Amino acid sequence: MSKGSPGPTPGFLVWRLANKWRVAVDRAVAPLGLTHAQYSLVASLHGMQRAGERPSQRRLADHTGLEALYVSKLARALESAGLIERTRDPRDPRAVQLALTERGQTVTRQAIEVVQELLQQLLEPLGGLDAPRTRAFTDELTTLLDAPLTPSVPNDEITQEATP
Repeated sequence: MSKGSPGPTPGFLVWRLANKWRVAVDRAVAPLGLTHAQYSLVASLHGMQRAGERPSQRRLADHTGLEALYVSKLARALESAGLIERTRDPRDPRAVQLALTERGQTVTRQAIEVVQELLQQLLEPLGGLDAPRTRAFTDELTTLLDAPLTPSVPNDEITQEATP
């Protein structure tokens, strides 16, 4: 970029970093038979189970930020692979609860180790996983993720409202 032109926007940099991370995790967990999205699901499920929770697909979708339909699709694939169990919630027959199988727990623990090493490598320029810069970066990301977004109105709707 030339000296006179503005640099990349924060949105562009976040998008680039997210893509870099997704590709790196995809490659790292592929030998374990997982994709990045599947890893996100089983790692989150692992943490929730360790906290004593047996979440529904909806609860896991809310936790991961993934669409409920996508979580359902991932859960079916992971069930077919023998990594999770899907059972009806006895309190709500419409809800499906998820749990890691024994094999799922083993694969997830291995994947978490691999991704932790990758995370350490990614964060090395900030001083590593436990560095003050990393903690500050994490705080900033959390602030951005916690901020609600209001849906924008498409341009044609604005034009129609302004036209008598």
